[in-house]
Amino acid sequence: MAGKQHIDTALVNAGRSKRYTQGSVNSVIQRASSLVFESVEAKKRATAGRAQGELFYGRRGTLTHFSLQEAMCELEGGAGCALFPCGAAAVANSILAFVEQGDHVLMTNSAYEPSQDFCTRILAKLGVATGWFDPLIGAGIEALIQPNTRVVFLESPGSITMEVHDIPAIVQAVRRKAPQAIIMIDNTWSAGILFKALEFGIDISIQAGTKYLVGHSDAMIGTAVSNARGWDQLRENAYLMGQMVDADTAYVTSRGLRTLGVRLRQHQESSLKIAAWLAQQPQVARVNHPALPGSAGHEYWKRDFTGSSGLFSFILQQRLSDQQYAHFLDNFEHFSMAYSWGGFESLILANQPEEIAAIRPAGGVDFTGTLVRVHIGLENVDDLIADLAAGLQRIG
Repeated sequence: MAGKQHIDTALVNAGRSKRYTQGSVNSVIQRASSLVFESVEAKKRATAGRAQGELFYGRRGTLTHFSLQEAMCELEGGAGCALFPCGAAAVANSILAFVEQGDHVLMTNSAYEPSQDFCTRILAKLGVATGWFDPLIGAGIEALIQPNTRVVFLESPGSITMEVHDIPAIVQAVRRKAPQAIIMIDNTWSAGILFKALEFGIDISIQAGTKYLVGHSDAMIGTAVSNARGWDQLRENAYLMGQMVDADTAYVTSRGLRTLGVRLRQHQESSLKIAAWLAQQPQVARVNHPALPGSAGHEYWKRDFTGSSGLFSFILQQRLSDQQYAHFLDNFEHFSMAYSWGGFESLILANQPEEIAAIRPAGGVDFTGTLVRVHIGLENVDDLIADLAAGLQRIG
């Protein structure tokens, strides 16, 4: 449906068939562990169709879950959508579904730190090796692919430093050298709609739906939308690992979809204005915003994405002392310090260059000033600029 409709129309309508709304505007909230069968024949039908949307058992999902899963498939063009309790669970279980002892995973070294830690702390204990690649490697990734490479994991833009991959070049190289490999992407920054991963030959598009899908910083969920090639294996492995979410979280995620297009446009408008303003400030050495010329991989963003969201980073000319660091971060009026992002509120965090270097296997840190990551929320953009201006004045 999404491919035939404008994205705003698709976001309003996705997953809202009469089966799921039953006369209301929104999908029903069906909380259930046990689902009752009216007859032996009904039980047989449910058992046979348990993986195809028949009501069978709470862990397989209720109408509330099916509505969200169907919506995500419509929006991202997938054959199926697995739901997880958070984004990190979606990453970990998607990888686990396709590897076994002796296999090899290739992961961008700009991936979210918990995704990296899962590979080094969990997969390593299971006998699965991980290799790392520079986010701008492009077709050069072919040289890193091994005969036992089973998963290639992308994240674009990269976590914190915001590099954008040349995804067509990477996909082509992987398909040529390792046709058996499953290609996955952490697609949270685009909310799955600003970059249509599966249309680019990627097998699984993963999101921390906690961010933009929910949109209000009040629920946690992960989604993994798979093409037909990977769906059966992802679905059954996720089920065997006990991965699920409660019906209320699935409901608020579906509700969040209805305003996602409007919210993303405001995040984009405000973040671009602020990023352009920051680029002119003498205290700022570089702005890492994919939609700005000069940001790493900007040409790939311009070619492959249909818009940008509210998360980006910038690098200060200097490395802040501990006192400067605290004075800078502790006194914002509108920017809060918190992990996560994607809600209506503006957030700010900072990292020293050595902290980034510590989570960049195979290197790639080319700056010496303190890095500041911001998520631009839905507040008035001039108020946010004034708040940032005061912050820059505090560091001199």
